Amino acid sequence: MSFWTFFKIIAALAVLAIMGFTGMLAYHVVVAPLDGIFAKIIPNPGSIHHAQSNEDFAKMLESAEMPDIDPGEKAFQKAHELLVLGKLKEAREKLTAIVNVFPSSSSAPSARRIVSEMNLDEILSTSYVVGKQIHIVKRGDSYLAIAGKYNTTIDSIMHLNAMTELRSIQPGDELVVMPLNFRLLIEPRSKSISLWDGGRFLCEYPALSMGTIPATTQRGTISSKTAEFDGKRVLPQSKNYRAATKEIQTTKPTLHIRAWDGISEKPANGILLRPQDLEEINLLTHIGNEVEIR
Repeated sequence: MSFWTFFKIIAALAVLAIMGFTGMLAYHVVVAPLDGIFAKIIPNPGSIHHAQSNEDFAKMLESAEMPDIDPGEKAFQKAHELLVLGKLKEAREKLTAIVNVFPSSSSAPSARRIVSEMNLDEILSTSYVVGKQIHIVKRGDSYLAIAGKYNTTIDSIMHLNAMTELRSIQPGDELVVMPLNFRLLIEPRSKSISLWDGGRFLCEYPALSMGTIPATTQRGTISSKTAEFDGKRVLPQSKNYRAATKEIQTTKPTLHIRAWDGISEKPANGILLRPQDLEEINLLTHIGNEVEIR
């Protein structure tokens, strides 16, 4: 074999060796790391990339502004789904939880409004019996005596028994009555009045104007309730009572809760509500109910 032939064979083998080494090096970098000399030449590229990725991801999490999560909003979405499915009881429980547990949630005002409507539909319904009682008239009974016995009003008795005016009652007659042991909560900051049954939220009414109210927490009672029609005071048994203008007065401190339609001349002072809202509050309260300002 000539020297030139031997040289070409050695050169070819060197080229093949270089090509093989280059291929294995490429495999080490791109596909999967190899041990031995390859790990010494280039450390595990996958580990470097993975560590760099983790480091970059951690920095991204630190710098990113995580959105605030409103648990009340999530609960409201669930309540909405329940309402769509017709599961009113479950929906009301969820909405009431928002009112009680997440009062500062952006969904709380909507939750209070929906719960108010649902509760009032039941409370004022003549067919809904929860929280109501049946009084069997006895000899000597009068509407005033019955109202006093159950902490309610003649107005409420007339409403629950679908009366437009008082009718004579006889022993054995049945009357639906509802104790009005509710509490009024006046909240100047949110400009609202709400009705509570102990610790249970019932309904809320937005105030058109709050007037001047002391900033400190105070507790008082409803001291009087009046109704006027054509400039004259009328009683609940009057046929004009429903159309009369109502006013509720509290003590400790003395406050006047009045109706205003937003069109007529605005009353000079007092807490102003829509006429229909004051009508409901008047129907659901009696003299002596607790009033809290907070």
